[in-house]
Amino acid sequence: MDNPVTRRILRGMEQRSDILIVGGGLNGPALALALAGNGHTVTIVDALPEPVRADAGFDGRGYALALASQRLLAAIGVWERVADHAQPMLEIKVTDGHAGEGPSPFFLHFDHAEIEEGPMGYMVEDRYLRRALLEAMDATPGITQLNGVAVVAQAVDATGVTVTLSDGSTRRAALLVGCDGRKSGTAARAGIKRTGWDYGQTALVCAIAHELPHHGIAHQFFMPPGPLAILPLPGNRSSIVWSERSEAAERINALPEAEYLEILRPRFGDFLGEIRLEGARFTYPLNLTIANAFVAERLALVGDAAHGMHPIAGQGLNAGLRDVGALAEVLTLARRRGEDIGSIQVLERYQQWRRFDTATLALATDAFNRLFSNDNPILRAGRDLGMGLIGKLPGLRRGFVREAAGLTGDLPKLLQGRPI
Repeated sequence: MDNPVTRRILRGMEQRSDILIVGGGLNGPALALALAGNGHTVTIVDALPEPVRADAGFDGRGYALALASQRLLAAIGVWERVADHAQPMLEIKVTDGHAGEGPSPFFLHFDHAEIEEGPMGYMVEDRYLRRALLEAMDATPGITQLNGVAVVAQAVDATGVTVTLSDGSTRRAALLVGCDGRKSGTAARAGIKRTGWDYGQTALVCAIAHELPHHGIAHQFFMPPGPLAILPLPGNRSSIVWSERSEAAERINALPEAEYLEILRPRFGDFLGEIRLEGARFTYPLNLTIANAFVAERLALVGDAAHGMHPIAGQGLNAGLRDVGALAEVLTLARRRGEDIGSIQVLERYQQWRRFDTATLALATDAFNRLFSNDNPILRAGRDLGMGLIGKLPGLRRGFVREAAGLTGDLPKLLQGRPI
């Protein structure tokens, strides 16, 4: 019977699962699916109502998924739901120059034909990927979804962790995982500090339709204020991630559509013919932020909650999915051995696996951004010479292609397309 007394009793009862995930964006659902598929019970909490998260509207956002990330999505039953909406990335062209002056004669050209595995990656729109993750969770036993509520408190003891939700109820698990972004409340409540800095740059994000086909080629054009990425979407459309100094970006984003395009066109060039905006346009500030620890007693951080980096190489989501694969593998193997999955001894294996790799990647993107986002003639000559040399060395170029495809390093099994 539903009455106030019953509701108070139910609110006071602790409902338990093996793992409680905070954050229902992309990494959180991917982790829930990877864990549930290996026998764990999972509760995932997100402050947004499900209809908002599942909204199929097109807002211009898209993700460059490395080949290894695509393999993970296939392994957890998501790829089959988005494959028809994915655009293979067959080539990447990297150039340097000034807006309206055309690119430098020195450039990098990476072709998927230099590796045997297939396309370097795929572009998938946010609206399709997010909805596919929700549908896959709905179809997977062992996953409990709590939407429209937020975690307001967390407490750790010797046998588990208890969280209090904004509706007054509590949930208990052996392990709490923060997938709640760069301003992670999960990390903050655990006392985990962060290290990082602001770039003084803001990314302008939009989608465009263009007259000519892109042939599956992604472009990265480096200019003194910041890089412009042109990423192919299905059809004659591309996703744009365009970095400018923050003051200029704010001014540009406030312009009417026609004036916005007037500023974009000389940066974009005319190689795809006439262009027009499609969907919404928005901005986000660019910074580097790394958690000083990825784990604590009965707590782990994944994705941007652990590491937020410059989008210069499009590795943000790919790094998060590597976290997903690594944590799922560590926890699953520990469970099979009969270990306490929330113990610090188990969680340190995940931190050891992922922390050095993500710190290296974050610092590399930082250095790359600093090297290219300036107009110093000495640095410009050096980077143009470097690009020219790499372009003429097949072995080195092949290494860059494999890196772009996410095929290097100590890969978790799911990112190899193998079961745990």
